[in-house]
Amino acid sequence: MRAAVTAFVALGANLGDPQSAVADAMERVGAIKGVRLVRQSALYRTAPIDSSGPDYINAVVEIETALTAPALLIELQRIEHEAGRLRPYRNAPRSLDLDLLLYGDARISSEALTVPHPRMLERAFVLVPLAGIAPQRVTVAQLAAVRDQLIEAV
Repeated sequence: MRAAVTAFVALGANLGDPQSAVADAMERVGAIKGVRLVRQSALYRTAPIDSSGPDYINAVVEIETALTAPALLIELQRIEHEAGRLRPYRNAPRSLDLDLLLYGDARISSEALTVPHPRMLERAFVLVPLAGIAPQRVTVAQLAAVRDQLIEAV
């Protein structure tokens, strides 16, 4: 059996009932075989970035997993699909979006997966919830760089 790896997953939604979708997705991530939910952030409301539609509800969870990063990605995409996620165009509004942010200290660059997530340091909706559950993973300078992005706890 593989040693457990600490990973962080961002969750977001802005279609349907996004608050329920994100809360349900947190539970579903924790229910993946080979995954243990360690911590979950508060829920946050943010305006879409490089997108359109209603405001998003966002959160971050910390998990421990024995799954490989590609296997975890497959499980996250399954949860998105079961929640009705469609990908009609880049940055389309979403019923559910799950992004693997960090997978231990791994650096992964493949066609299917990039870890650390390539835009996580540009997004308050990732950094603020991440800082809430893993402050050692976010610097003051990183938070200052996204301070102009409106974000509020729900």
